[in-house]
Amino acid sequence: MASERQITVGDVKIGGGAPVVVQSMTTTKTHDVPATTAQIAELVSAGCEIVRVAVPKTEDAEALGKIVRFSPVPIIADIHFNASLALKAIEQGVAAVRINPGNIGGPDKVAEVVRAAKAKGIPMRIGANSGSLPKHLEDVAHRDQAEALMEAALEEVRLLESLDYTDFKISVKSSHVPTMIRAYRMLAERVPYPLHLGVTEAGTVFSGSIKSAVGIGTLLAEGIGDTIRVSLSADPVEEPKTAFEILKALGLRERGPVMIACPSCGRDNVGVHTLAEEVETRLAGYPQAFEVAVLGCAVNGPGESGDADFGIAGGRDVGFIYAHGRVLKKVSSDILIDELFFEIDKWIAEGMHRPKRLKMAKPAALAMAEASLIPLE
Repeated sequence: MASERQITVGDVKIGGGAPVVVQSMTTTKTHDVPATTAQIAELVSAGCEIVRVAVPKTEDAEALGKIVRFSPVPIIADIHFNASLALKAIEQGVAAVRINPGNIGGPDKVAEVVRAAKAKGIPMRIGANSGSLPKHLEDVAHRDQAEALMEAALEEVRLLESLDYTDFKISVKSSHVPTMIRAYRMLAERVPYPLHLGVTEAGTVFSGSIKSAVGIGTLLAEGIGDTIRVSLSADPVEEPKTAFEILKALGLRERGPVMIACPSCGRDNVGVHTLAEEVETRLAGYPQAFEVAVLGCAVNGPGESGDADFGIAGGRDVGFIYAHGRVLKKVSSDILIDELFFEIDKWIAEGMHRPKRLKMAKPAALAMAEASLIPLE
């Protein structure tokens, strides 16, 4: 059910089979060019591929030209209530505009913006949010908010199509995850256009990441969605980081390492949560894509580490380092993590060759017993 149509935002392809694109939004005052461009740089370093900026005032629109020139990724102007700001943003060279055709001043104003966008050859994002549905759909919303979201979006689609403009993507966001999922499912069955996924006003890093993972992840797993934003009440850098974790968990994108860690239990002799936190912190500096397993005992160590590129299983005094499904060495617990990263760095320097895997036929306990006979390094 992936979108049939594809649009291009700057040099970024969205929809039509392209990889799912990660985007975020700045929190600075857009007219503060140094602050805004600095935050864009931070977002890009965190994985952001498209950045949206708010344009509530003329001074913000007038600053867009410089921001576009300084930004390493495409800039989208976020416009509400004022079509003239959209026109000015387009003149300033943005890669796309986000408008709500229902609040921009009526069909004539929408037509003005469409003409300007067509002349520059840039796309738009349209769509509805559960917090700003048109009044004439209130009865529908009381009955079924997901249906109201879909219908609001379809009204915007029909308006743009009547203007012979189809270069757009669509969103139907809600802060209620089941409503958001249902709205996107219904919309995906009715339109060929790329869909921008998000749980609006999701919340803090903790709760917002969970809501976004459930909502966005469910749809992506069904093949719905072409670009995503994780909306968090936090430093916006957290948004692309969380977005990529969702994509990595589904096997849709790669960016940096993936860590597997057991949840700890009464068999844990080393404080696996402490090991995992330290390994995760050190892995953050690696751009390469590989898997590392962090386990606290012998029960799951061999099996989980067998699926990862590298792994460690801790013990009271000694720990084991695994590489590509085999026990690599036994080391003292106090140098376990340092030795793990020594082996990772050596593997990367040698070209990241992955040997053919052999499925582990031996029970975990037997494999660990054999590993215990390895001399301590």
